[in-house]
Amino acid sequence: MYEEDEFLQLSGIQHFSFCRRQWALAYIELQWNENVRTVEGHLLHERAHDRTIAEKRGDIIVSRAMPVHSRELGISGECDVVEFHRSQGGIPLTGREGLYQVVPVEYKRGEPKESDVDILQLTAQAICLEEMMCCEIPVGYLFYGETRHRTKVDITDGMRAKVREIFCEMHQYFEKRYTPRVKRTKSCNACSLKDMCLPVLGEDKTAKAYIEKMLDDLRWGN
Repeated sequence: MYEEDEFLQLSGIQHFSFCRRQWALAYIELQWNENVRTVEGHLLHERAHDRTIAEKRGDIIVSRAMPVHSRELGISGECDVVEFHRSQGGIPLTGREGLYQVVPVEYKRGEPKESDVDILQLTAQAICLEEMMCCEIPVGYLFYGETRHRTKVDITDGMRAKVREIFCEMHQYFEKRYTPRVKRTKSCNACSLKDMCLPVLGEDKTAKAYIEKMLDDLRWGN
């Protein structure tokens, strides 16, 4: 079990799964640049997290920007939306009659991806909710802004095991303050960190060191 001061950001799993170097630059070296993709993603999440948008649709209660954590995984974050569906197989909620099934919903820009990065993040949210609320979560949903459609996702044992393995590796990187080297791929073109990352790919130095060297060169006219 991890202590609270050891928690990593839950959302980091999608960056780590996409590119371990990108995650290290953003979460260890604290480098980050905005591009159109990240801005669109932020706007979509801001709407999902708007607590002024209250919803209760029949037997479904909606909670927005719900803080979650897991001591087992050593992570904390927020769920975009958590729906509570009235169900005989659910759990009791304070101040509510009946039993409810917990259903996390994660909002994403674009459309469904070929990789499982979004499913990994949703599964991590489910694990946090299960630990906090002492329940079982068999399914969740991914909502995509481009298609305006949400996709049902089964929270499988295999995906849970993968999430645990990834966060274990992330903690090892973070403890060592390790930024890995990677090979350039076509995915690099869409990365908001490519300008500071690509010049040093394959070199044994951090992005921070590269930036400092560039500033020194400008200062001395090299």
